[in-house]
Amino acid sequence: MSRLTDAQRHAVAELLRIAPVADDLGRRFAAAGHRLYLVGGSVRDALLGRLGDDLDFATDARPEQVLGIVGEWGATWETGRAFGTIGVARGEVRCEITTFRAETYDPDSRKPEVVYGDTLDGDLSRRDFTVNAMAVAVPDHEFVDPYGGLADLAEGVLRTPGTPEQSFGDDPLRMLRAARFAAQLGFSPAPEVVAAMAGMAERLAIVSAERVQAELSKLLLGREPARGLMLLVDTGLAEQVLPELPAMRLAIDAVHRHKDVYLHSLAVLDNAIALEPDGPDLLLRMAALLHDIGKPATREIGPDGVSFHHHEVVGAKLARKRLRALKYSKAFTDDVCRLIELHLRFHTYRMGWTDAAVRRYVTDAGPLLDRLHLLVRSDCTTRNRAKAERLAASYDSLEHRIVELMAAEELKAVRPDLDGTEIMTILGVPPGPLVGQAYRYLLDLRMERGPVPHDEAVELLRAWAAEHDLVL
Repeated sequence: MSRLTDAQRHAVAELLRIAPVADDLGRRFAAAGHRLYLVGGSVRDALLGRLGDDLDFATDARPEQVLGIVGEWGATWETGRAFGTIGVARGEVRCEITTFRAETYDPDSRKPEVVYGDTLDGDLSRRDFTVNAMAVAVPDHEFVDPYGGLADLAEGVLRTPGTPEQSFGDDPLRMLRAARFAAQLGFSPAPEVVAAMAGMAERLAIVSAERVQAELSKLLLGREPARGLMLLVDTGLAEQVLPELPAMRLAIDAVHRHKDVYLHSLAVLDNAIALEPDGPDLLLRMAALLHDIGKPATREIGPDGVSFHHHEVVGAKLARKRLRALKYSKAFTDDVCRLIELHLRFHTYRMGWTDAAVRRYVTDAGPLLDRLHLLVRSDCTTRNRAKAERLAASYDSLEHRIVELMAAEELKAVRPDLDGTEIMTILGVPPGPLVGQAYRYLLDLRMERGPVPHDEAVELLRAWAAEHDLVL
């Protein structure tokens, strides 16, 4: 019982913190003859001592009545009105107020048909998990827990208010939420919930890619994403969402001594999280998870053992296809794929880094250089301490070289020694493909030799043009 008492104490402290806003809002609803409850994730987070400034409420008032009650209380928005939700903000606090619901679902539809309900218990019964099916009345702070959510919260268990088959049948996305809560909160689904997830995994096919993407991103940004990802793989849900992940479960070959790529990737993800300098970084975490997805397609066993030649190139293509299917932005997709393409570059220079190689490394990474540093360091999962120390020392040396060259040459802004206008003037040519060819030649020259004096660059450009019969 002590855990429940602690949880209640946290809840009271959190509710008192937001009480000036929540209670004031509750009094306005009561004055209008309606009831208002803090519900769902807000109550769960209050019990966990982590309530933020985004609050969820449920009420018996209809949306038009809610607007009448809160219209002068704060700034409102109606983007969720079709689903019975009105938003209102006051100061730093954002509230979403939803009319009691009793949704019904078409088994083949991606969207629920919203039917308003009349009771709080009925509204709570249609929520995803018992830990999200608790409520606190405002302003009197009466605690409502018809489905045992407080006990499940204390045990860290995910159960559904009704049967999991009914819950997941109503909204298959709830299966992904189970994995997300495992990652975010460290909760474990009850056995019957896991069984339903495994048995109903194919139901995810009716869920839109945008909703799946949102849940996957929240999972990856959680405290223990590997925990949620393993649940997705073990239940077969990953086959519907991210099939490249279970495909990495290659059998460990004791003879040829290669690692299980799936477990290695989860370890790299954990390593990357430990190195994050400024909190959760979705881009770094996604690149860490997907950096080796090209290995299954490139695996070969030869006289020297197992090889995965060009798996970074294949992996970038696979990642691009998957992230596009999940509707991630082009910029995010491009950045993840670029990190995957570059994650092995460091290992190709073990015999020593020339200045030219350092320039290309920095230029090719561009604004992703800091993340590339973290990804490469995270990719070392060997248990051989001496080997790990050698790799770390080698990368320390590379980073030191980068710092030195950056100070001398402003590497992050590497440009040819002549710009496009100068190229056209020197060669006497108009804008066109020839200028691009000359620019690339000078950029390659800059990479190999570093800064070249202006007069020398002009002579080198003229010699290059004459050699290729390009001067007009």
